[in-house]
Amino acid sequence: MTSYIEEFNGIEKQKDYYDNLFAQLERANEEHHAFNLINKDAKGGFLLSTKANICVRGFETDAGSKMLKGYVPSFNATAVERIISDKRFAFAGVTGMDEFGFGTFGTNTEVPARNAFDREYAAGGSSSGAAVAAALMKYQVSIAESTGGSIAAPASLNGVVGFTPTYGTVSRYGLIDYANSLDKIGVMARSSDDARIVFDMIRGIDDYDTTCAVEKITLERRKKIFVINGMLEKADSGIRAAFEKLLNKLGSRYEIVHVDSSIMEKAIAPYYIIAMAEASTNLAKYTGYKYGLMSEDFYKQYNEFFTDARESFGIEAKRRILLGTFIRSESVKDKYYTKALVIRRMLIKEMDRMLKEGYILSPTLPIKAPKIADVKKLSPVESYSMDLFTIPPNLGGFPHVSFPYDYVDGMPLGAQLVTGHGNDYAILDFVKEWEEGFEYVYRKNLGEL
Repeated sequence: MTSYIEEFNGIEKQKDYYDNLFAQLERANEEHHAFNLINKDAKGGFLLSTKANICVRGFETDAGSKMLKGYVPSFNATAVERIISDKRFAFAGVTGMDEFGFGTFGTNTEVPARNAFDREYAAGGSSSGAAVAAALMKYQVSIAESTGGSIAAPASLNGVVGFTPTYGTVSRYGLIDYANSLDKIGVMARSSDDARIVFDMIRGIDDYDTTCAVEKITLERRKKIFVINGMLEKADSGIRAAFEKLLNKLGSRYEIVHVDSSIMEKAIAPYYIIAMAEASTNLAKYTGYKYGLMSEDFYKQYNEFFTDARESFGIEAKRRILLGTFIRSESVKDKYYTKALVIRRMLIKEMDRMLKEGYILSPTLPIKAPKIADVKKLSPVESYSMDLFTIPPNLGGFPHVSFPYDYVDGMPLGAQLVTGHGNDYAILDFVKEWEEGFEYVYRKNLGEL
């Protein structure tokens, strides 16, 4: 395995790699040097990157899609505004992602970001570039977004901490939506401490976002860890073996309880029904008139103009528009969408019952990091099934964190810890305990820029 960090003597020397990571290298490089000058004699400074669907004033924010090429916001997202007002942070750049957040591996875009450990491998999605930036750059934190695992999955594949807060804790003002009832802005960083610093800055009520309604964050530690048997059985044998070692280590401090939960095992179907329905609604505004890529062929009739503009969507975006529109249609809405909402409520109730007693722990992904070439061979259904572990907490709006704990064939593995609504600090403390009390495998294996 090649460590590409060893080849870095600065961003310019690996421009081809950073073209995949930062959307605007030249500006990012200027900010990087500015940060070094500002913080030359200071301690505790950070570089900040943002996922390409979170608005940053003056930076192209295209959500990984041709449809939004050239869109440069005139304002900052609330989360960004709250961070950059702190002089400890300098903005490094906008990071690449799956188009509109549609993907598990970061390959549903023109130029995929590549894994921080080996560039032949997928970086995970949809916050692929954010995870790679957090992995490669020592004093760097990434603001990302999760709908069904978009923070946890890439964090796992790149060996960093990926923290997704309780839904409604962080304002989504300035976020280009995928699915409004599922989207959550979170943090990717080298450590739980760094993630907590940023979380404390970005959380809190915001008048611009009525869904941002969680004020109180608690720290209620649990002594039980629940493992869902049926879900674990669906992971690859290598993942299961490594995870069992993790449980053995944690068994000295926590009570490990194996349980069955058929509703959590079946969460993928209702998640994708809800997510696609909401995605198709959100993407409906991109017609090439007021929003989206605008053609100069104004002589065309509306339907032709509209159709030509929407050709700029990628294959996965088109698939979700078609399926989501079908799901919302009057003839099948009750059969699919309404039923999915009922199952979602049942899942929240069941998970809430467990999480009052303990945490839920699982592998973050059921497989190790795949090669980019192999990802392209997966069918859509096979790709969706990789979200087995990450979908339940996202569907229920529960806070969860992916943290690195082992390696398989030289590539990092992440474990996902879930807790109850508003108990976000508890899982950050859990990861800090892991980092300090056990062999922490990240820093000694990966270099830094």
